[in-house]
Formats: sequence, structure tokens, C-alpha cells
Amino acid sequence: MGADAMAVRDAAPVRAEAPRAGALEALTRRASLNAVAALLDYGVKAIVVVLITPMLVSGLGRTLYGVWEMLARLGTSMTAVDGRPTDALRLIIARHQSTNDDAARRRFVGAALTVWALLLPLLAVAGGLLAWWVAPALAQATPETRGVVRVSAALVIAAFLLIGLASVPEAVLRGMNLGYRRMGVQAGLHIVMGVLTVAAIWLGLGLAGVAAAQVGLAVATGLCFWLLARRFVSWFGVARPRREDVKAVFHVGIWLAAGDVIARLLLASDVIILGAVVAPAMVTSYVLTGYAARTAQGIHIFAAGAAIPGIGGLLGRGELGRARQAREELLLLTWLFGTVVAATILMWNRGFITLWVGAENYAGPTVDVLIALLFLQTIFIRVEAYIIDATLKPRLRVLISGVAMVVAIVLSIVLARRLGIAGVCLGMLTGRMIQSVAYPLLSARSVGATADAWRALAGTWRRMVVSALLLAVAAVLGQRVGVSGWAAWVSGAAVGAAVTAGLALAFGPDAAERGAILSRLRALRRQLGEARRP
Repeated sequence: MGADAMAVRDAAPVRAEAPRAGALEALTRRASLNAVAALLDYGVKAIVVVLITPMLVSGLGRTLYGVWEMLARLGTSMTAVDGRPTDALRLIIARHQSTNDDAARRRFVGAALTVWALLLPLLAVAGGLLAWWVAPALAQATPETRGVVRVSAALVIAAFLLIGLASVPEAVLRGMNLGYRRMGVQAGLHIVMGVLTVAAIWLGLGLAGVAAAQVGLAVATGLCFWLLARRFVSWFGVARPRREDVKAVFHVGIWLAAGDVIARLLLASDVIILGAVVAPAMVTSYVLTGYAARTAQGIHIFAAGAAIPGIGGLLGRGELGRARQAREELLLLTWLFGTVVAATILMWNRGFITLWVGAENYAGPTVDVLIALLFLQTIFIRVEAYIIDATLKPRLRVLISGVAMVVAIVLSIVLARRLGIAGVCLGMLTGRMIQSVAYPLLSARSVGATADAWRALAGTWRRMVVSALLLAVAAVLGQRVGVSGWAAWVSGAAVGAAVTAGLALAFGPDAAERGAILSRLRALRRQLGEARRP
């Protein structure tokens, strides 16, 4: 057993309760509701972004909009030193769902706050260096724009620090499998963010005003989640932690922090490399062309993450058989979702970009294909990473991701000089293949499925072939299909997605896998219907 898992085990001896009748059904229902809540929140956010992005591009200009995207990604690099105490808290609480030691759980909340406070000085110093020196250099700021870039970067980093504190009550809700209790609240916060951003542009506050809106959002988020946790978690509160509790949160969190910063660098370095090596204006075309894929990726990550507290609870109780079944179903649903979304993007993204922000911002069919492949690669990597982390032993995963990050960044820099946007995408795809191979093996071992790895691999290859054929057809059609307006685009995308889903289900999985997918979808529909009843 690793040191991080040992620390969690020793930190809080608890009394496990026997699982109640119907516990598995309740777990599935909560996971479904968590997924719906996440999809609602992220869907509203996506709509808000779609509505305000043309205003941002127009109000800031192509160059400053590219700088804004770079600053937003740069802020995520702060995860290198924040210790991820809230992520550690969420996983630890998930493993202790079936215990009755409320005092221990309150001490873990206190431990998470302690770790955040202890690392705050380091965060402040790192943030100051990023804002004053790194941000202007990466954004290629002129003497006239250097000041506003520094102020904007400082505000983005301040928002990141506040979100770290605001995430403590959210981590408790999600760890207790009650993430669905935030349904509608976070969606409302996204609308507030959109209003603040538009107001900043309308008032002429520019880049700094847009960044300040993020600070306001962080404060409002913290207040709302604190009230939700107080209402729906009977034991919620803060107790003075023991040294062992702080050590437990720190041990798990520091590895999660390392893994998260590597993941974020892999996801964000494409924009930074493109802006620094080529030009910030190129970032605009790349970001806008990849918007649909990033939105779908976020939807999947939130929805898949909704199932992880339940899997963590199963692992905590030693129910490896049910954990294996949950993993297999999650991967099947990920394949279906990814194939449908990637094919729909390849077929309709050109028309979407043309209607949304103008054809001049479309990066071309080659980049479209590469972005779709990156999307598919990313969602599978994240699912396997979530399952590995649920065991509270993320160290080996993090080391593998570090190697992948170095390879991906080096290749992206080299290829970007020759191939531009396509070079960055190729570098990322190639470097992250290390994760695509290693993570499934680690994840299977985490749930005791190593013996079935080769059988599962055979099914994976079959689904990959079907996906490749569907994506190839979609890519060809995407350069031949035109749209005259939003109504035609929406109807065409809906029909295309439905046809792709039908073909994927018919030819991709075997009969047992197809039955599992359909059964899960029917259960979700039934549970949603029950949730709507008074």
C-alpha cells in the first residue's frame, strides 16, 4: 500500500456500516442525478460562452481575445503549487461515505482548509511572478499593453485562489454523492458571469474588466456552495484537524496536484505554445475551431466525474466486482458519446464556425480532424485517471503523465514551427499516446480486472474500427455540406448525431455490451422521471 493511501487509512479509524438494501440502486440514482446536474450546469455555461464570445472577439479584438485565452490557460498552471486539498477531500470523503464518524469527516474539512492556508504564501509568490513576468512575455505584449496584461493576469490568479477556497464545501457535497443538490445554482452563477463579462465589455473596461468578472464569480460561488453544504450535509462543519488528518490530505493532494498540473499543461500548453511560437492571432482560430470539442469534453468530464464518488465508495467497501462493472459501463458510454460527438463535429463544425463568428476563424478540415481525435483521446484518458485516483494511489499515474507531458510539449514546439496549428495537435496526440496505453492497464488493475485486459482489448479494437469509419465519412461530408442558417444547422446536427448513434450501437459493441448500454440509458430515463415527481 502506498504512503498516501496508508496516511488516509491511519488518519481516521471509522466504523463501517453494513450496506442497506437497495444501496446499489440508490448509488446509481445519485450518480445519474449528479450527471444531470453537471450537464445542466455545463450546458448553461456553454450557452453563455456561445452568446458572449462574439462580443468578446469584437470588443477585445482578435489579438487581445487570443491573449485572454492564454491568460485563462496560464491561470490553470497555478495548480502546480496549490496542493489540491479540495480534490483530496472529495476522494477521502467518498471513501468514507458508509462510515458514521462525523467528527473525523469534519476534521478532514479542517485539514483541507489548513493545507490551503499553509500553501497560500507560495501561491501568492508564484502568482506574482506569473502576472508580472511570464504573462507579458508569453502574450508578446507591447509596451502599451504590458500594464493591462499584468493587471488582468493578477485578477485571473486571484480568482483561481478564491475558487480553491470556495471548492471546499463543493468537495464535501460531491464526496457524499450529493453533487446533484447544486442543480440550478451553478447554472445561475454562469449566467451571472456572462452578465458581468458583457457589462465589462459594454463599459469599456477591456481585458482587465473581463478578468475582474472572474473574481466576482469566485466569491459568489463560495457563498452559494457553503450554504448548500450547510443545508444538505447534516455533519458539515469544520473541526480542528489532527496532524495525521493534515498529512493524509496533503499526501493525497500533492500527487493529485502534480497530476492535475500535468493534465492542465497538456490541455493548455497547446494554446500557449501556439501563441508564443507562432502568433496570438493564431490562437483565436484554433480556440474557436476547437470550441465544440472542448465543450463536449467538459460535458463528458463532468458527467463521468459524477460516477466516481460511487465507484470510490465501492472500492472503499472492497466490492471490486461491482467496481469493475461500473468501469466497463462507463467506458462503453464514453465510447458511444465520443464517437457521436466527434462525428457530429467533423460534419457540422465548419458550418457552426461560419454562422457563429465568421468563416475566417475556421482553421480548416485538417485541424478539425486532429481536434476530434484529441477530444476522443482526452475523454478516455480522463475516465481512466478518475478511476485510478479513486483508489487514493495516484503516484504511478502522475509519473506516467509527466513523461507524456514532456514528450508532447517538445514535439508540439518542434512541429508548431513547421506546421502551425496542425503541428501542435500532432505533437499533443503523439505525446499523450503514452497515457492512452498505460492508463487502461493501471485502471484495470485498480478494480482487479487485469486478467480480463486482453479480452477487453479485443472489444476495444472492434469499437475503434467502427469509430474510425464513421469519423472518416463524417469528415468527407463535413466539407461538402453547407448550411443557410441556424435552423438548418440545428436540425442537420441533430439528425447526424442520431444516425451516427444508431450505426455505432449497431456495429460497435457486441450483444452483451449493447444490452448494457441500452439498460443504463433506460435506467437513467426512469430515474430522471422519478426525480421529477413531487
